[in-house]
Amino acid sequence: MTDIPDPARFDHVTDWVFDLDNTLYPHHSNLFSQIDVKMTGYVAELLTLSREDARKLQKELYLEYGTTLNGLMQRHGIDPDAFLEHVHDIDYSWLVPDPVLGAAIRQLPGRKFIFTNGNRSHAERTARQLGILDHFDDIFDIVAAGLTPKPARQPYETFAALHKVTGANAVMFEDLARNLSVPKALGMTTVLIVPRNFEPTFSEIWESDPTHEDDVDFVTDDLATFLTTIVEANAA
Repeated sequence: MTDIPDPARFDHVTDWVFDLDNTLYPHHSNLFSQIDVKMTGYVAELLTLSREDARKLQKELYLEYGTTLNGLMQRHGIDPDAFLEHVHDIDYSWLVPDPVLGAAIRQLPGRKFIFTNGNRSHAERTARQLGILDHFDDIFDIVAAGLTPKPARQPYETFAALHKVTGANAVMFEDLARNLSVPKALGMTTVLIVPRNFEPTFSEIWESDPTHEDDVDFVTDDLATFLTTIVEANAA
């Protein structure tokens, strides 16, 4: 693994697949922390729990079911649309537009996709605030995935079939190593996005993936520079 891309390793790529939260925007923006707090509040109100107990349950659901939403659906039969609307009612002005990232994504050869466990409206608002929305061919969200979240294999296969993505010609960018296991098995090149300077911010122990390092080809704490290096090599 390295934080400096070998552009030759990306010569074959025709499909560029990006996770959204903490991938297309940096961890230190803390945008996802707003969603995290909203989820805790939702669990507390739904089950009449203290915030402390609600947060503990939230993380248990996350670990067991892949997302808090999936866990609440499986155990309590909640309305996913109401949950998604509630937790994504956040302040997007926390994000700073990223013209360097936008220019790099625009110049990548081939198709570009957002593949997120969030919903489409959240992805659109996030990407629009970053100034990069128009550079993507499509957004594959949790609804398109049939409400089955990454890292389950099914949503990756559904995405690949829908857009005719061949693993050998694709690369996936993610901030969670466990979400790169299936892409790696499908033949994709995998890139893990970590917090700036490789230091954690609000991220907690439950988000770490020490057992999935073999599924990661590259690591970077600066997506814009990583992509720019590839683009500039292709233009040379």
